[in-house]
Amino acid sequence: MRCWTTSPLIAARNRIDAALARSVRAAELSQAPERDGLTSMVSWLRGHCRLSTSEAARLVRNGRALEHLPALGEAHDAGLASAEQVSVAARAVTPERLAAAAAAGLDPAEIDAVFTGVAVEQEHAVLVQVVQHYLAGLDPDGPEPDPTGGRALTLARHADGSLSIRGHLDAVGGEKLQAALEAHVQADRPAGDDRTRAQRLGDALVQLCDNRLAASDLPVLRTVKPHVAVVIDLEDLTDPATGHGTGRMEFGAVVSAARARWLACDGAVSRVVFGPDGAPLDLGREHRLADRHLRRAVELRDGGCVFTGCAAPTWWAEVHHLVHWLDGGETNLQNSALLCERHHSKVHHGFRVERQPTGTWRTYIPDGTEITVPAPLAPGA
Repeated sequence: MRCWTTSPLIAARNRIDAALARSVRAAELSQAPERDGLTSMVSWLRGHCRLSTSEAARLVRNGRALEHLPALGEAHDAGLASAEQVSVAARAVTPERLAAAAAAGLDPAEIDAVFTGVAVEQEHAVLVQVVQHYLAGLDPDGPEPDPTGGRALTLARHADGSLSIRGHLDAVGGEKLQAALEAHVQADRPAGDDRTRAQRLGDALVQLCDNRLAASDLPVLRTVKPHVAVVIDLEDLTDPATGHGTGRMEFGAVVSAARARWLACDGAVSRVVFGPDGAPLDLGREHRLADRHLRRAVELRDGGCVFTGCAAPTWWAEVHHLVHWLDGGETNLQNSALLCERHHSKVHHGFRVERQPTGTWRTYIPDGTEITVPAPLAPGA
């Protein structure tokens, strides 16, 4: 494909990205997320537009940046500057850095003009260097030594349930991690071990987690001690076949029946039956709070916060009485819904969630209007 056929498409994408960023900023200023019971534009984009957290944050950041970089905004509108370039320049116009520039007597229009000229005329890497040089000039002594500011960890789950880990630690934090891992690496070197160094470190990290979970001294999550759980039908668990993809783990991974049986060898097995002859799902009005059996049943059914547009996991959530206990509502599965702390508060202030006969949940704002999430895009739409 020749460049002359690609360039118009890139320019068109840039113009669309500019319009999208401005639209997101307008929605943020109008407090659109609050209307739907969400706390930020990032969470709204994540839940209602199915964007990743990083992409939603970039859109919000770019929309804010365009207000302070009008020249770069015009270039973006015209298709001459990309969303990625705006994202780079946005680092220079955070509230703290705008205040620092004002204190230094710097002209915002001149900064905007320089960034725009480089974005339009130079390679992307040059803009990165120019922005970094500007930021270094704002704070020539560098930031105060706060180790937590240099730490980050990202966990990316893949379709097969495996996890990729990417992170950055400050020097001291890195030493602590290496010391902990090396202790397990050096303590587990059997004869004939042909694992690579990377494999030994990976096994050491898992062993470190095993030890901490077994010690039972980790922070308690919603009255439940941290644990590794897998949900599987009894028939699949007892079937000697491998049973690929029959066990569902709490953080979203799907494992085979064989792997579930392996976990069960060194763990407790709990039976949860959705019926009158199993765990006490219907506790009656004598017990206002959901016990561990009912909470587990609600977690298995709902999978997380049921408020439309929210993706809060079970360990952030609380068991809510659809009909308040004081109003005669019973403490049972049918009268329960899993809601994160924020949305639990919302439904006690006029918002409403309802479970349909099909098992789906619907959410309504105080005036009775339903909160909806757009249907998935059809191919070619």
